[in-house]
Amino acid sequence: MIPNLRNALMVALLSAGVAACGGDRNADAGRDADNAAEREGDSAAQATTAEAPVSETAAPTEPTGFDIESASVSQATLGDFPYFTLPTGYENPNNPIPVRDFDRVAVWTGDRLEWVEGRIFETLVHAADGKGWSRLEVIRNLDHQVKQAGGVKVTESKPPQETVDAWDAGQEYSQGRGDIYNDEVATWLVRKPDRNIWLHFVGNTASGSLMVVESAPFEATSALLPASELKQQLDTTGKVALQVNFATDKAEILPASRPQIEQVVTLLKDDPALKLSVNGHTDNTGDAAHNQQLSEARAAAVVAALTAGGIDGSRLQAKGFGQDEPVADNATEDGKARNRRVELVQL
Repeated sequence: MIPNLRNALMVALLSAGVAACGGDRNADAGRDADNAAEREGDSAAQATTAEAPVSETAAPTEPTGFDIESASVSQATLGDFPYFTLPTGYENPNNPIPVRDFDRVAVWTGDRLEWVEGRIFETLVHAADGKGWSRLEVIRNLDHQVKQAGGVKVTESKPPQETVDAWDAGQEYSQGRGDIYNDEVATWLVRKPDRNIWLHFVGNTASGSLMVVESAPFEATSALLPASELKQQLDTTGKVALQVNFATDKAEILPASRPQIEQVVTLLKDDPALKLSVNGHTDNTGDAAHNQQLSEARAAAVVAALTAGGIDGSRLQAKGFGQDEPVADNATEDGKARNRRVELVQL
């Protein structure tokens, strides 16, 4: 073969080989790019799927804590307030605690304090002489009575410290509330059509405390007598009764009775010659000697309020008669309310 022709043929063969190799690499690169695009597409689709919100129906919110409305309404016939008695062999070792006709206290429901306004009965609970104390026996007897009355047990548990603090902040200590700081509180509810009746019991290894709370709306027991009517009754009968409201078992005049005191001040200022005896009276709840002291203190509190209003103290005197001069039957709540009074008697 001619040398020049052989060289040219070899160059052509080498060029074809190089082109063939380059073509394979370009094809591989193309396939790699296609695969990468597919992977990116798959990733994007997955991301889109992950980001898409999932439509679900929200589960209904379940009520938390004790619901008073969940308790069945009792149709059972109850006796006289406070309705429930201590078990045989248990008693209050001290003088009975007077019933409060209207006050505000808290009861523990296991998850919160339920504040109740109404009538309050309280008692200490001790075992009688010769009988051993059993907290369980008291609890079981109260369980039995409440069940008979158509009620339910709400809780028997220890309130947390923050609840005890709130209890202290909203309610003064009382014997019936017991040692809520260290002991479990048992609570029952009897739900009546027109009211709720709560039982609260706290007991330890030696004694206990019981409270019965009956919800009731506030009813004013005092009516404002203007100065003109005060004078008319004094001129006619020589005396007039005021239904002045005081704090429970105290001589503190409640704010709602201040307008009545102001009318007495007006009466005395309009008639500078008028002199009055301010006489305090109570119902027969509790100890007679205590009621005597309470009536004297309440009469003195009214005199102090009148002198603070600008009346000369020499025109006034304070007397207490305790429970000795009722004007109504103490067997009824209405009668007791009428007996708790302040009388102005012309001197």
